[in-house]
Amino acid sequence: MKKITLHSEIAYLLANVILAFSVAMTAAADFGVSMIVAPAYILHLKIGFLTFGQCEYLVQGVLFCVFCLLMRKVRLVYFSSFLTCLFYGAILDLWRAVIPAFNPAVTAPGSFSFPVRLLLFGAGELLTAFSIALFFKVYLYPQVVDFFVKGVSLRFKLDLTRFKMICDGSMLLLSLALSLIFFHGFRGIGWGTLVLTATNGLIIGLFSRLLDKTVEIRPLFPAFAAKFEL
Repeated sequence: MKKITLHSEIAYLLANVILAFSVAMTAAADFGVSMIVAPAYILHLKIGFLTFGQCEYLVQGVLFCVFCLLMRKVRLVYFSSFLTCLFYGAILDLWRAVIPAFNPAVTAPGSFSFPVRLLLFGAGELLTAFSIALFFKVYLYPQVVDFFVKGVSLRFKLDLTRFKMICDGSMLLLSLALSLIFFHGFRGIGWGTLVLTATNGLIIGLFSRLLDKTVEIRPLFPAFAAKFEL
C-alpha cells in the first residue's frame, strides 16, 4: 500500500491543535484529566488568576531544567520545546474560550449527561494518543513533557513506550500529591486519570506503528531539520 506523504511541519501543527483540543475535551468530561496535564490543571484550580495554559508554562519550565541536567548539556535548539509549550498552551486556552462546552465559565465541567461525558473522555483519550504519536515522528520538538520522554529515551537508549509509561506514572504521583496538598482531596484527577495512565503509552505505541505503515512524514526543509537532531 502506497504511503501518504505528510510534511513534518504540517504534522507538528496538527499535533499541537489536536492535543490542545483533546485536553479541553477531557477537562470538560471531568472524569480526570491526563496525568501529564494534571499538575498544571490542579495549579490552575488553585491559582485562579492563571489560565490552564499558563500553568502549563510553569510546570514544563521546571521539567525543562530537569531535562537539561539529565542531558548534561544545554543547546539553544532545546528551547524550541518550550516554544511549543507556549504555542500549545495558547491554543488550549483558545479552545476553552471559544467553545462554550469547553469553557468552565459557561459550562461547568462534568455537567453533561453521563453518556456525553464518556464520549468526550474516550475521544479525548484517542486524540491525545494520536497527537503525541505525531509529535514523536517529526523533527520539531514537542512540548517539554513529550520532548523529555523522546530525548531521555534516546540519550539512554530506553524503550520509548516503556519509558513513556514510567513517566506517566511519575506524573500521576505528582498530581496526587498536589491535589492532596492543595485541596485535601482529589480535584482534577479521577478514575479517568488512572485509565489514561495505564493505557496512554500502549495506545500511543499502536498509533505510532499505524503511522509507520500508512504515512511517510518527512521535512519540507531537510537542512533546517538537521539542526534538531538530538
